[in-house]
Amino acid sequence: MTKPVVIIIGRPNVGKSTLFNRLIGKKLALVDDQPGVTRDRRLGDANVAGLEFTAVDTAGWEDDDAASLPGRMRAQTEASLEGADAALFVFDARAGVTPLDQEIARWLRGQGVPVVLVANKAEGRAGDPGIYESFALGFGEPVALSAEHGEGVADLFDALWPIVGAKAEAAEEAADDDEEAGPLKLAIVGRPNAGKSTLINRLLGENRLLTGPEAGITRDSIAVDWQWTDRQGESREVRLIDTAGMRKKAQVTDKLEKLSVADARRAVDFAEVVVLLLDATRGLEHQDLKIASLVLEEGRALMIAINKWDVADNASALFNGIKAALEEGLSQVRGLPVLTVSAQTGKGLDTMIGAAFELREAWSKRVPTAALNRWFDDALEANPPPAPGGKRIKLRYITQAGTRPPRFVIFGSRLDALPKSYERYLVNGIRKALGFEAVPVRVTLKTSKNPFAEHSR
Repeated sequence: MTKPVVIIIGRPNVGKSTLFNRLIGKKLALVDDQPGVTRDRRLGDANVAGLEFTAVDTAGWEDDDAASLPGRMRAQTEASLEGADAALFVFDARAGVTPLDQEIARWLRGQGVPVVLVANKAEGRAGDPGIYESFALGFGEPVALSAEHGEGVADLFDALWPIVGAKAEAAEEAADDDEEAGPLKLAIVGRPNAGKSTLINRLLGENRLLTGPEAGITRDSIAVDWQWTDRQGESREVRLIDTAGMRKKAQVTDKLEKLSVADARRAVDFAEVVVLLLDATRGLEHQDLKIASLVLEEGRALMIAINKWDVADNASALFNGIKAALEEGLSQVRGLPVLTVSAQTGKGLDTMIGAAFELREAWSKRVPTAALNRWFDDALEANPPPAPGGKRIKLRYITQAGTRPPRFVIFGSRLDALPKSYERYLVNGIRKALGFEAVPVRVTLKTSKNPFAEHSR
């Protein structure tokens, strides 16, 4: 499933290439005050508040002979509309509607492609007369924005979503399925001598990795491809990543050990799911919490495995104590999977791998926009946002900007005044109600005034 295609069309020098650059997030198209800089179609991956599509910048539409250069450029622009899912018809709000804008509008009305009218250069009040004029073009209310300054660009989401949202969601889900179909990238991390290499050897059924009673034998992160057979007899690919033990920073003085720890951190970046292996004979230590926080900060799915469970003393109290300490020490997530295993006997390892696949599924999950906004409306109704100083904070809508880890964008006004406690309320609601309790969640607040000035937690 391919992303929707959105064509940017309009007469010369109305800011089409500036808008294109804004949508794709980089200066790919050449921009200048001189008209006619763009001559060929240019494609780029665009993102508006998590709505992903292919944007197409086109040459300015000019009323010239078909054999001339401007005429041939116009033919290119006309051809670009074939197969498009939507067109952004851009005009200059400060200059108002020109006869050439009216000619383009007449042509677009006959093409059968949904059109979103865009009033560019609308910052301040100077563009208001041109915006009122544009209703006569027959495309409804224009999206008023400033492509140069980024003002109002997020409002394109409201206009484009009903047209291309379903196709964009289907393309995202197909991409997520393709990623999830690959091998599970599973990193084993923890303090030295927790039994990481022994655990991987037990899974592989061979002494693939060097082990022993000495701490710090593993220096490089080692990736091993392996086939795991689940309880239904289905074979699934896993890439196991063994890492060097991570000691407290103050204790790491040897240069080689520093390099090994840095390598282990890179392995976390590469992984999808990370198993933090604890030593049951030592319990949970502060360094374990630091490692867990590192994994979550990197946006990876995390699970806890307590190794050497076969020799643990007072097992029930130990398990409950570790769970309570994790709840208190890792407030950014709730409900982390905590499993008991024995790398020596193999007990619990099959359950651990199965849980890792389930965790990756949650980490890769996408919530349909309709369901997401139903939850959002209910959350706002149950606990409306405050009104600091008597001024109302308006939360308009929410969209999922991405997965792996799940990322959400909330749009509204006066979001800089939204208390941290209310942000936590929304984040906790997303986790609890939408099935993301055990994975890190990213939430970004964006205002219509300047959607690129964002606050994230």
